[in-house]
Amino acid sequence: MIICSINHISKSYGGNTIFKDLSFEVHEGSRIGLVGRNGGGKTTLIKLIANQEPVDEGIIHWRKGLNIGYLAQIPDYKSLTVREVLKTAFGKLIQTELRLQEMEHEMAQEFTPIDLQRLMDQYGILQDEFILNGGYEMEAQLDRIASGLNITHLQEQTFAALSGGEKTKVGLGLSLLRNPDLLLLDEPTNHLDLEAIEWLGSYLNDYKGTIILISHDRYFLDEVVTIVLEMEDGEVQLFHTNFSGYVKEKEEKLLREFQEYQEQQRKIKKMKEAIKRLRDWANRSNPPSAALHKRATNMQRALDRIEKLERPKIDVKKLAIDFDAGDRSGKDVIVLEGVSKSFGTHNLFNEVNMLVQFKERTAIVGDNGTGKSTLLKMILKEVETDRGVIKVGSNVKMGYLSQHVFQDFADEQVIDVFRSEVVVNEGEARHILAKFLFYGQAVFRKVNQLSGGERMRLRLAQLMYQDINLLILDEPTNHLDIDSCEVLEEALEKFNGTILAVSHDRYFINKIFTKTYWLQNGRLHHFDGNYDWAKVKLAQSVSKPIVSKVVVDKTIPPKATKVGKTKTEEIEEKIEQIESDISDLKQRLEKESELELLQKIFQEIEVRESERDQLYALLDEVI
Repeated sequence: MIICSINHISKSYGGNTIFKDLSFEVHEGSRIGLVGRNGGGKTTLIKLIANQEPVDEGIIHWRKGLNIGYLAQIPDYKSLTVREVLKTAFGKLIQTELRLQEMEHEMAQEFTPIDLQRLMDQYGILQDEFILNGGYEMEAQLDRIASGLNITHLQEQTFAALSGGEKTKVGLGLSLLRNPDLLLLDEPTNHLDLEAIEWLGSYLNDYKGTIILISHDRYFLDEVVTIVLEMEDGEVQLFHTNFSGYVKEKEEKLLREFQEYQEQQRKIKKMKEAIKRLRDWANRSNPPSAALHKRATNMQRALDRIEKLERPKIDVKKLAIDFDAGDRSGKDVIVLEGVSKSFGTHNLFNEVNMLVQFKERTAIVGDNGTGKSTLLKMILKEVETDRGVIKVGSNVKMGYLSQHVFQDFADEQVIDVFRSEVVVNEGEARHILAKFLFYGQAVFRKVNQLSGGERMRLRLAQLMYQDINLLILDEPTNHLDIDSCEVLEEALEKFNGTILAVSHDRYFINKIFTKTYWLQNGRLHHFDGNYDWAKVKLAQSVSKPIVSKVVVDKTIPPKATKVGKTKTEEIEEKIEQIESDISDLKQRLEKESELELLQKIFQEIEVRESERDQLYALLDEVI
């Protein structure tokens, strides 16, 4: 059953067309993921579906009585506690509950048997309605969602006293408790920790209604959605699969379109050559051949009637990120020994130890409020330790990407903020910023007019053009679209320095990081592996007796590489294998004639050569 029909809608802001002539249908029970680049109109489309804004052209039809849930703006609940705010989701049920209590009180009074029977009949009908609508499950449902979103500890606080992120989590909980027929979610995982993200994915899988969501979390999209709606260049395309399937289908579709385009181009070229030859032969004849001219004219008409295919957009504009490490640092980059930190009576962590060495990719994960960002700030010397020592190694040059970038530059222009840390002239600055999708007059916009993703891009532009060999990242993928996340990941993989990051993005951690520190209950657990590996090992360690403040798991995870001074032969074997792979690829290069395959082989050779160079550098350190 169709619950919402979008018919030829258009939307513009200030003369800037966001999209035009969009049409699609939303079927009951669908799980739709909206994907596309930042600024492509995803949030605007959700607002139109939620009837928060009017369309400029076209029309949206909703099923009669459709209950839509969308957290457009968090209301001001003034003096209400968080629990009272969450209970507003059960407004009608609470009124029914109060009426039942009033009727119970009335039945305790003296009535004639007839009046009492009439009151009991009314009570029974109202109680049946209360039970049918889940009245006796209100408290359990509220506690379940509060626990899942990790906001149980906030329930007695006033809503007005919460931070912006905490208010957003409460608002998400309120949306879930209202249990609408159509649930619209815009980046619901942005302020959630890893445990809450996984809980939300499981909760939405069991959700009875229809869901449309925007997210840059690729694992979350895979877990929840069964349809991907891609928004690109003001148009939409539907893919009946999850996100991984969408990526595969899109690549296959793009390849087919490119092959069809190339085939048509070859056909057009042959027809043009044939027309040219026919006319040339006709003119050489004595007298000129009318029949050949007629054939050339007919062929030209046939060529003009061909519907020309547009060249598929293979090289979509993406961020041009390419971090280049400066002089290398010493072997030990960051060392924490017995570090403790408290704020007032709240103890964050005790006696934590950490070691980050040159070229390592280290992630810090854990629930919100456990002190991950505080650890980074202590390393950056923005926050002092209560006890313990933090050492930064020799020749370490840090670059820091914060969650809350440019808060002190709100009224300054993009180009001025960029040049405050990168010493270049205006022309060069504009050229660099264009690589980060700040084109033309966009460089003169004020920072307070930028979205979260745009601020992140501006900070990445600064970091790329600084002489650094240690990148410290605090939630770097927040607010970035999926394309930009992929470009960032590719740049980080090529970075010839050390990376330390806090992130809730499971895909990002698994792809980039080979060492994980898990902060939990004031203790720091160390695992030589990515997020998935660390999660399994942490669960196993919970049942084991705690010997010290730091639990270190030395088991080698699948595909993890541990290199010590005795690993010379292992490195040499890998280099030999890569050299063999490169040789095979170069032989394929000589035999291949298709342009697309040639480009892929070139790229693969570059990747393998980069891996070989890294192993040579590692071999030098070991020797």
